[in-house]
Amino acid sequence: MFSNYQSLSFNYGVIVQALEESVRRNLTDGMLLSGGLDTTLLACLASKWTKPSCITVALRGAPTPDIGYARLVASRLKLEHHIHYFGDDELNEGLRASIRVMKSFDPMEIRNSAAIYVALKAGKGRGLKAFMTGDGADELFGGYSFLFGLDRAELETELKKLWANMRFASVPLAQDLGVEARLPFLDPRFRTLAENLDVRLKVKSQGGQVWGKWVLRKASEKIIPPEIAWRAKAPIEVGTGTTILPWLFDSRIPDAEFKEKKAKYLKEDGVTIRDKEHLYYYEIYRDLIGLPSATGGARKCPQCGAGVDERATFCRTCGAYPI
Repeated sequence: MFSNYQSLSFNYGVIVQALEESVRRNLTDGMLLSGGLDTTLLACLASKWTKPSCITVALRGAPTPDIGYARLVASRLKLEHHIHYFGDDELNEGLRASIRVMKSFDPMEIRNSAAIYVALKAGKGRGLKAFMTGDGADELFGGYSFLFGLDRAELETELKKLWANMRFASVPLAQDLGVEARLPFLDPRFRTLAENLDVRLKVKSQGGQVWGKWVLRKASEKIIPPEIAWRAKAPIEVGTGTTILPWLFDSRIPDAEFKEKKAKYLKEDGVTIRDKEHLYYYEIYRDLIGLPSATGGARKCPQCGAGVDERATFCRTCGAYPI
């Protein structure tokens, strides 16, 4: 196991102790392990009571930085580790399932969700029934780069917006597969503690670089390897390789077909298609769900017509931003 955290200062220790208690309330037989800060910390704490089987997925033929980090974590903690490489068939299944379940054709949402679906299904195939995930840490602790240039008041405002609107594909995708996702960072007691921390501890400069989740990194650095505690955030699509999908669809869909269909869907459906990947997902959405629509007097997305919250700055259905 990684080195003991008892030598941490009191404030950092409070965070780790609270997260440890949350992990203990949410133990699982499986874990989606990316080898990033969040899942590594959870794996370390969970391994005090159980040895979850870890699943890491990677798109075959794509750069997949998660693999090396996840191997390091699993090896140090002596956890069973399954690296699942997936190709076109599983990718397409994951894309379709994500669009159907999430009711979205937002490329960023679908790229990330498809990898999660593949990982959950691979774990289910190994007999696992519940999966711990690191969802929620970026939202609670300011892990996203768009937060880095904000002053204190602006950061507080943006974080509260995130907390009010966050959703995680792992939960509905797991339900769809007949398994369970558990999110220790969003356990009510830990969430309350995290939300009440001073935001200046969440986004902070160190060594000439701005870091999100700074206080979580500091709390972790004596528990997990420093190269992981201070690993730069890599979105799911980057770590698993699905970030190459825009290029993949650009190479597979002819320009003339894209131009024709883009004009058709704008005229007939009132939907703005931004690129070839967006087109591919929209056609699946259209086939499985139908046309985007807003119910009642809800505000409409100007690019697809789906209903959006009055305070929303982006559309969950098509990914339009800003709206």
